[in-house]
Parts: sequence; structure tokens; C-alpha cells
Amino acid sequence: MAHHKSAIKRIKQNAKKNARNRHISSTLKTYIKRVREAVEAKDKEAAVAALKAAIPVIDATASKGVIHSSNASRNVSRLTKLVNTLG
Repeated sequence: MAHHKSAIKRIKQNAKKNARNRHISSTLKTYIKRVREAVEAKDKEAAVAALKAAIPVIDATASKGVIHSSNASRNVSRLTKLVNTLG
């Protein structure tokens, strides 16, 4: 266990950030999953709606530093490509 005041504070900060990052990351995965499930069900309207909902979440996740901006771009690109295969 930490003995210095600054080390104790750092542990608290890390725990708080970890909880926030886990929540944001989990939410992101849920939105991506919704798009993929709509595509698997071959439901074009639901897939487009899910994609429109997912893109801002992906961008917000990147802006908060939970994922890298390139990772966000890649996710958006792949999901858009996937939705467009429905025609």
C-alpha cells in the first residue's frame, strides 16, 4: 500500500479514471455490436439508424482518449462499409 500522500491520491485518481474508461469502452462496444447485429439480420433501416447512433459515440470515445483517433476512424470506416454492403 502507498505511504505518501501523493501516491495515495494517484491511486484514487487511477481508480476513478479506470472506472470511467471501462464504462465508456463498454458503451462503445454495445453500439458497435448493435450495428453488426442489424447487418447480420439484413435490416437496412435498423443498421443505418444504429450506425448514425454509433458514430458520435465512437468520436466521443476517441476525443476522451479512451481509444486512439485512428482506431475510431477505422471503426467508423469498417462499420460504414459493412452497412453499405446491404445495398
